[in-house]
Order: sequence, then C-alpha cells, then structure tokens
Amino acid sequence: GHCFPCPRGECPMMGHYADRFSAKLKRENQKYFLNTAADPPFATWRQKVVIKLSGVKKIRGDINLVYHDTEGHSKDYEIASGVLSQDQVYTKYLDVEINPKNTKKIEFYWNKTIFTLLWARLGAETVNIIHGEDGRQ
Repeated sequence: GHCFPCPRGECPMMGHYADRFSAKLKRENQKYFLNTAADPPFATWRQKVVIKLSGVKKIRGDINLVYHDTEGHSKDYEIASGVLSQDQVYTKYLDVEINPKNTKKIEFYWNKTIFTLLWARLGAETVNIIHGEDGRQ
C-alpha cells in the first residue's frame, strides 16, 4: 500500500502494455505482483478505504462494506475488527471483485459483539474510497 495509487506511467505494467512503463529498461529482474479473485473472471480492483468513526467511546465489533453491482451481485469486505474507537480512522486496502464502473452502491455497516451494551451506537463520520487506477474518490 505504500505506492498506492500509482502515479500515471510510473507503475510497472505487465502484458500488452508493458512497453508503456517508462522505467522498463532502467532495472533488471523487476518483480511484479498480481492480485486475483478466487472466482472467474479473477479480476480485482485495488481500492483504499478510509473510515472515520463517530459515536460512543469504544465498542467491540467489526466494520464492513458491502459492494453492489448493477447486475445484482454483492460482495462483503471486513475493514476492521476488535475494539472500535470514536474518532479513530481505519484504513484498509481492498482488492474488490466488483468493477468500480459497475458499482451501484456501497453499504457501510457495523456489528457489535453480544457483550456490548445494547444502547451502544456507532457510525461513520466519513467514508472515503480511493480507486487504485487513477486515484479517484
């Protein structure tokens, strides 16, 4: 996640467009990594998720996002789990299996553990999602 998102023309590219990488001849034995999904068509889109919480001071539970596409598919991603704190910022890099161009909606939800007080409330003050290919939010 330290080089995310890639500056234009600076990330190594594989395959058909490999010749467009400006530093292709400057280094030898370059390493390339490819993240794939478990199911066909195996494509994923790297996204950086930043969530700032608001609510009670501390709650034990987890934060999730659910991505929905235009064809009715959905995929759940855990962002944080354990003790969640008010005004804390949680950052996670996701390899999302739903193409951002086909995303219909993204839902934020949290679950509290059974031992958490019933009145405890928690919400997202801000949710930022940054797409890897061009840095869009």
